[in-house]
This record gives sequence, C-alpha cells and structure tokens, in this order.
Amino acid sequence: MKIPHFLALTAAFALQPAAQADLVFKDDTGYEVRLKAPAKRIITLAPHAAESLYAAGAGDKLVGTVDYSDYPPEAKKVPRVGGYSRVDLEAVAALKPDLILAWESGNNMTQVDKLRALGLKVYVSQPNKMENVADQLERMGQLAGTETAANAAAASFRKRLETLRAANANKPKIRVFYQIWKSPLMTVGGPQIISDAITLCSGENVFGHLKQMAPTVSVEAVLEADPEAIVATGMGESRPEWLHDWDKWTRLTAVKRNNLFHINPDIMQRHTPRILDGAEKLCAHLDVARSHRSQK
Repeated sequence: MKIPHFLALTAAFALQPAAQADLVFKDDTGYEVRLKAPAKRIITLAPHAAESLYAAGAGDKLVGTVDYSDYPPEAKKVPRVGGYSRVDLEAVAALKPDLILAWESGNNMTQVDKLRALGLKVYVSQPNKMENVADQLERMGQLAGTETAANAAAASFRKRLETLRAANANKPKIRVFYQIWKSPLMTVGGPQIISDAITLCSGENVFGHLKQMAPTVSVEAVLEADPEAIVATGMGESRPEWLHDWDKWTRLTAVKRNNLFHINPDIMQRHTPRILDGAEKLCAHLDVARSHRSQK
C-alpha cells in the first residue's frame, strides 16, 4: 500500500534529530545569558571564579583568567587578560571565549558592558552568603556541561557547611571586628560573605549594619564599637605586623583579652569551597576568645 505523501513527509521529519534548544540562564544581576551549547572556552575575571570552575569539574575549559588566579596550581599556567579591576578587552577577545564569568562587586561593570557590546557572553555572579558558593558551583556545572562533578562538589560543600553550622549554633556571641587592611582601615559590611561566615561562627560583625561590601572606617569607630575579637587578613599566610598596632589601645576588650587573630585571605576572602577552611579557622579563633572570658 502506498503511503500518502504528507504521512511520509511527517515520518521523515520524525526521524530527524530535534533542534537543540538554547541554554538560557539569568545571572545574579538579572541579565539573561543564552548559550547554544555548554561553554567550551571560558574566561574568568576573578581568582575565585577560576578556582571554583576547577572545583566544578570544568578547569580544562578555562582559556583565560586574571592576575592572582593561583589555585589550584594548574590555574597559574592559564593566560592572563589583566587584573580583576581592569581587564584587557583585546586580550579577552583574542582568546575567542564562548563564555566569560565576571564578579559584580569586584569587576569594573563598565568593562563588562563593553564585553557584551562586542557580542561576548558574560555571566555575572555575586555570592554573598556561604550557601551561594554551592549554588555557584552548580551553575558553573550547568554553564560548562559538567553537572555531575559540580553537583557532587556542591553537595559536599553543603554537608560540610551544615556540620559547621550545627557545631557553632548555640555558642555565646562574640563581637568581631574583621580588618581587611590598615591604610585605609577597611572592614566588611553586612552584605559581604565574610559577615555571613562570622554569623556562622556565632559571631557578630560590629560593622554589619553598613551596606557597603568593604567600607572604610575610622579607628575611633572601632574603639567605640569595642569588639571582643579582632580578626585580620593582610596579604598572605604570614600574620600582618599592623595587627599589633591595636595593642596601644589597651581599653579595647580584644586587646585586654589577647584576642587578636589572623587568617590567610586566600581561604577567607575568596568565594570558593576553601572558604570553609577559613570559616573553620575563624570559628576556632572565636572559641579561643570565649575561653578568654574566664580569664578576665
């Protein structure tokens, strides 16, 4: 029996592979990013984005990044396209990325707009809470087509985070001044992820009421806040000398009780799985501060 022409045509179309729909994502600024397929050539405009991309199982897709992208060690070999605050637009374009990962509060958003004007796909993230690190890993897995590895990394992060949260949930509050830098004297405001880490450790950021990510404050404001603990970062693993500049302010509770602490900024100031290493150290420091209460 002869098959009617329109039925034969329908059958032929049914055998054709369906056209793949675009991958559509909304970034943390509400901007819509469309990809024809998972990204294969990715540029990151912040060290933490490069590190998290490796954690999400997509490090082999990283073709360009910025200065200070030094973890994991493989990231050191990736070509540079400038610094996170100033990107070389020509260097970015020359690498022909199909996706750029940017950081809202760290990158120059005017430059991000220029990248988009060149027709490049830019996804902007802003992880302000500890839980957002896991969300970021999952989204990177979706963007790069490495969901299995990314979802596993996110689940591991969440499990460890909840363990740390439970261990510190009912401890007495400690008032904390977190010092990023000496001159200008900089701290973290309420929206910053480090403020969330302080809360996780049953601490209270004495400048948590400030809305800026990294506000500048005065010595007088710190003295008035009278933190029970001062935690400083600096430039690396070594304890910054200026942490002990506070020793002369003998009326500060943190000084009277010898609660001046240091944490490596790489594990505390990057929005990556390693921030849990920093949070564990922060919680341990606050436990020391609690133990000093009995010595007052």
